[in-house]
Parts: sequence; structure tokens; C-alpha cells
Amino acid sequence: MKEIRKIIADYDALDHSRERVALASVVNVEESSYRRIGARMLVRSDGIWTGGISGGCLEGDALKHSQMAIFKNTPSRVVYDTMDDDQNQIGVGLGCNGRIEVLFTPINPADANNELEQLRKVAALDHPSMIVKVIDAENKQLLGKSYLVDSDSENIDLQEIKQSDLQQWISETKARRKPRIVESLTDSGEVLKLLIEFIKPETRLIIVGYNYDVNAFAGIAQELGWEIHVVGRAKKLSKSLFNLAAKVLEFEQADTIEVHDYTAVVLMSHDYNWDKMLLPVFLKKNPAYIGMLGPKKRMQKMQAELPDLDLDNLVNFHSPTGLDIGAESPEEIALAIASEIVATFRGRGGASLKFRKGTIHER
Repeated sequence: MKEIRKIIADYDALDHSRERVALASVVNVEESSYRRIGARMLVRSDGIWTGGISGGCLEGDALKHSQMAIFKNTPSRVVYDTMDDDQNQIGVGLGCNGRIEVLFTPINPADANNELEQLRKVAALDHPSMIVKVIDAENKQLLGKSYLVDSDSENIDLQEIKQSDLQQWISETKARRKPRIVESLTDSGEVLKLLIEFIKPETRLIIVGYNYDVNAFAGIAQELGWEIHVVGRAKKLSKSLFNLAAKVLEFEQADTIEVHDYTAVVLMSHDYNWDKMLLPVFLKKNPAYIGMLGPKKRMQKMQAELPDLDLDNLVNFHSPTGLDIGAESPEEIALAIASEIVATFRGRGGASLKFRKGTIHER
């Protein structure tokens, strides 16, 4: 979401009477790729771009295709296939070794429903959203068309596709929480290829505490593009933290914070009584991740004093919080906790990639 917000901000800063733009989007990936489906790159007609679609090996060529889409005012689709050992192929030798499909779409600022405006609406949501995009079509007038999914698929004006089929694909994508590519045969006998993109909301991080280590954690969360909420003692927090946080609340206001499916709570007040008091408050909200700083024996003591909670068997509760990386400094501890949050939200164990069997990313 951080990249989407940056793209929107740069798009808004443009003088559209002088600069035109195109959006390069990764719409399909096979085998290895540095970026996944949904990676985007906003390209201006003067060659300046924001975002990225690879680790750097494709951006130069993507710039040319984006500018071509701008000047022709026509979308195009390019396949970068680096799986074969062809020294003339873009990306070979730079660690790609995959097949990446990129869609280049010129953006019309006069169109109130262009893809940038759809992304603007997505960025404001605190729940997952989906965008349906035509990524390949024999009828080139359909290529690059995108539709933001609301409560159902009826707002999607794709008469070539049966509404029942579209509704089923959208429902399945929502349940899987992963992007999906489907092909459909239109009434005229043409093959239409759609990407149903599943876009997660910004991660919401609730930090409970007011000591100096909160600053280190908030700094890492800012780099990750997370929405930061701090619960503690406002008068003891630094001014810089107020600038980073979406909200700063007192301990007594903790119950007013809203929690969604992509919320992480970390108790790091260094005050046993506050942690013991607030742990049940946040557990009741059922965040996807809740961690508590401190040694195991601290959690065990709390368990004995909170007999109604079964802390050992709560899958979303982590204490001690963080991955085992031998962290010592506040910054390293923040890194360990943030890494565990990411691993939890991705359904991964947090082990070294060298021991992983199969591909890094699930298909």
C-alpha cells in the first residue's frame, strides 16, 4: 500500500496539462520474480517514474513501453521471459529467471474512473478490495480496462462475461485472499483473460507503550508503510512520534481503537500491570497478531493471574514477541517483532529461506 500511496501522491502533484502518464503493472508471474502481481510503476512522458516492477532489470525497457503507450494513447502487454538462458534477453544474469507479464496503460486524468482513481479509493479502505482488469484480449479496445469491485460484480460493465461467472470468480478470490487469473470465452467466441487482483489494506500497528523503544518500532513501521497507533502516556512521547502516528491515545482509551483483519498489537509498556490490564482488552478485539514484550516467565505469571485466558493456546498471541534473531538493541528488537508480524500475516514460519523447499512465493 505504501507504493500505491506514493504513486497517487506523485500523480496528484503533476500538471496534467503538460505531463501525461502511464501505469505499468505486473499482471502475471511464473517462476522467479523480484516483484509479484500488483507491483506498479507510474511513468511520466518526460521519463521520470515512481514505483517499480522488478529489482531494476526491467524498468529501463518498461520506461520505453510506457512512453509508447502514452504517445499512442493505447495500452499494450509485454511478456518478459527470462527462464531460458538467452544472453540477449532482458533480465538474464540479474536474478530474474522467470516469466513476467506487464500491462502498460495510459491514464486519462479526465476519466473520473481511471485506474489511479480506483487505487485512490482502495487506499482509503480499511478492508481488502479487488480490482478486475482485462490483461489480454483479441479485442484490443478491452485491453487494460479495470473495474473496482464494490459489494458485488454488477458495477463491472463487461458484457462479454456472464455475470454469474464473474461473481463466482470474485467470491473465490475473496475467499482465497490471493490474486487470480481467469480466462473466459465471450459470446462472440473470443478469449478474454482477466486478472482479479486482491489488494490488502494497510497494516494497522497498535503500539502500547511510551518508552524510547517505541520510537525505534515506529520508525521501522513507517518504512513499511504501516498505519501507526500509539497507546500510552502522551506527555511522555516524543514530538516525532506524534508526526508518525495516525492516533495517539491514553491507556484508558485503548478500548476505543478499531481492529480489522490486518491489525497487529504489540504490548511494550514495560509495565506489568498495564500489560495485564490491556491484554484482555485487545484479545477481545481478536487482532490477527498480538505480541507482548518480555521473557516467558512474565507471560506465565500473567497466565496464572488471568485464569480465564488460555494464553499458550491462542494462535494469534505471541509472547515473547518477535523472531529469534538474537536482537539486542531497540532497533533490532523492533526488526524482530516486525518480521514476525509480516510472517504471521503471510502465513509463514519465519525460518531461513535456504531451508525452504520449493519456490519462495506460493503460486
